[in-house]
Amino acid sequence: MHKHLFAILLFTISVGVHAQVQIKARGGASIPGMKNTYPPDWSATSNIYEVNLRQYTPSGTINEFSMHLERLHNMGVEILWIMPVQPIGIDKRKGSLGSYYSIKDYMSINPEMGTMEDWVTMVDKAHSLGMKVILDWVANHTAFDHYWMKSHPEYYVRDAMGKAKPPVEDWTDVADLNFENQNMRNAMIENMKFWIKASNLDGFRCDVANMVPVDFWQDARRQLEQVKPGLFLLAEAEEATMHNKAFDMTYTWSLYHPLIEIAQGKKTVKVITDYLEAQKAWPKNAYRMYFTSNHDENSWHNSEYDKFGAGAKTFAVLTFGLNGMPLIYSGQEAGNAKTLRFFDKDTLDFSKLPLEDFYGKLLKLKKQEPAMRHGETAGELLVVPNGKDEAVFSFLRKKENSKVLFVLNLSNKKQKVKLDSAELTGSMQEIFSGVESTGLKKQLSLSLEPWQYLVYRFNK
Repeated sequence: MHKHLFAILLFTISVGVHAQVQIKARGGASIPGMKNTYPPDWSATSNIYEVNLRQYTPSGTINEFSMHLERLHNMGVEILWIMPVQPIGIDKRKGSLGSYYSIKDYMSINPEMGTMEDWVTMVDKAHSLGMKVILDWVANHTAFDHYWMKSHPEYYVRDAMGKAKPPVEDWTDVADLNFENQNMRNAMIENMKFWIKASNLDGFRCDVANMVPVDFWQDARRQLEQVKPGLFLLAEAEEATMHNKAFDMTYTWSLYHPLIEIAQGKKTVKVITDYLEAQKAWPKNAYRMYFTSNHDENSWHNSEYDKFGAGAKTFAVLTFGLNGMPLIYSGQEAGNAKTLRFFDKDTLDFSKLPLEDFYGKLLKLKKQEPAMRHGETAGELLVVPNGKDEAVFSFLRKKENSKVLFVLNLSNKKQKVKLDSAELTGSMQEIFSGVESTGLKKQLSLSLEPWQYLVYRFNK
């Protein structure tokens, strides 16, 4: 047994975090008498918030981040995706602090961030607030000074000279793992199980998941579910095959990049309707994650304000309206426009929260309105004609007696629109302004300012 595993298991037993759990399988063979739930029922109305722990607070520690949990809970955040917390390799390190994704030991906490006890306490606190916690998992590669490099050199892909090599030429600080080695696969899954057992973790965000064989993820899911049923797994990938007995949610780069081109006047709103049409071929229980920023986009391709300009909030509203799960990245509620350094300290400023109410209203709407669900229980999405379909995207989410209307001017010009739909009857209230619209009879005329967004909740 690895020394860190033994030490931490002793700790977790001593603090009593091991919980009795029922065993059931998901995505594999069913265990008799057990119901398969895929994705987990609790996730159909949820949202996700990415935590860049290093940059979140002046200290960059788990304990200091924990002080933000009540604020995030009050805003409506439900799933916390925590970027890797393990020790970072020193050999071939980039920058002064190195990459989160150059992991030296899968089963330890980076001492710069705190201790395992701090981690368990943070997860427990999040759970007490009704939040879920998933950990960023790096299965594709390790740091060059991970202890496997000496104890299990066969775990690594080798070049013609027999040396461990990076999976991508530019990723010079990490070594590619060999997934043809079954022992390495087994060890990786055991490491993942460890975190669930040690801290009652709720799942994983899996880094560059499409660079790892799908059958590994399928096996991992089957085994992890036997430790704790109802886990949530997010793949950093955009292949529909990832949803085959492996992942609950995937990325949506194929919409994200065209949205930037809309914001820059290079494409029209038609790319959204084309995307939605293509989505009909995806599995109905496949969650898609929509975003205007994340750690990769912010650090390597600038902030959402550089890409979406004055329309940044409008496109954020869109990510909440579509049939998927919206992501908020660290600092978006604070209006952060800074490109955060990736390998060095670069603290976020949470002294002011100009967009906390903005995101809070959207998160509340997502949670409360059945029409806003995603996956198999999602409300129907109906595109509403408006006469300015090249520049204005208007659509309705509908489920039973729950209806929400989105009208988004995705241009830098004023627009006059006339919405026409049999669904536009009765009365509704705009969630940001509180303005009521009554006596609707299938049509609605609006004058929109550049980048204006309107979100109406229909009165029941």
